[in-house]
Amino acid sequence: MIKSAVTISLVPEARGGPFVFWDDLEVSCRKAAALGFDGIEVFAPHANSIAWKNLPRLLADHGLKLAAAGTGAGWVKHKLTLTSPDPSVRSAARDFVRSIIDAAGELGAPAIIGSMQGRWSEPFTVDDALSHLQEALRELEAVARAHGVPLLFEPLNRYETNVVNSIAMGTGMILASELTNTRLLADLFHMNIEEADVPDALRTPGRHVGHVHFADSNRRPAGCGHTDFSAVAAALRDIGYDGYLSAECLPYPESGEAARLTIESFRTFFR
Repeated sequence: MIKSAVTISLVPEARGGPFVFWDDLEVSCRKAAALGFDGIEVFAPHANSIAWKNLPRLLADHGLKLAAAGTGAGWVKHKLTLTSPDPSVRSAARDFVRSIIDAAGELGAPAIIGSMQGRWSEPFTVDDALSHLQEALRELEAVARAHGVPLLFEPLNRYETNVVNSIAMGTGMILASELTNTRLLADLFHMNIEEADVPDALRTPGRHVGHVHFADSNRRPAGCGHTDFSAVAAALRDIGYDGYLSAECLPYPESGEAARLTIESFRTFFR
């Protein structure tokens, strides 16, 4: 059965980004539980933050699971990427991601690599970037495997990266690199930009889809744009998807209402 989750950002530098709840982990968990979400997805500044220390208690108190943990603060806050031409930056980026994998893995949840894939620019090439990325993913998926969880990789739209933009590109990279513990994160907002047909794009990778970011075409909560969620639900049923739909969307018109709209759409189309 597909499960619901909602995003919580604890990274001040990411303010204005597509996260439903902000700053206060305890209050956000209470609100998520009251609305009936199954889990939360956390975007933390680093793995040693006070929030991580409190997270197991908060999850237990509110009957929630950790759906996934983002690593994007490595880029947003620390300006690290896995494809940097500077070996010392790549090494620091892998260390940052590894720390999030370990922290989330202790709670039985996967970590997400999205914006940490970075961008390439001349005199380097996309092949250089992909080579660095594949090397990092091979190393990091082994760390995740030790915790019994997959590593999640998220293709991003062309305005956010020029490395891996589509589900087909992500699937091809996984297969070509012989990555056995890396799954795709299918973000419906990014897919609305990059894919000719979102449901068909979801069907193509099948078992390689490990997580879904739930947002409408305009990155507002589901139901506030033009995405055909009936068709998306049919595609996910076709591939036997039973993971999380995690609301990574703008807090429109504000956090509480965005969460309410999300859970209503989730119940309408996926439950």
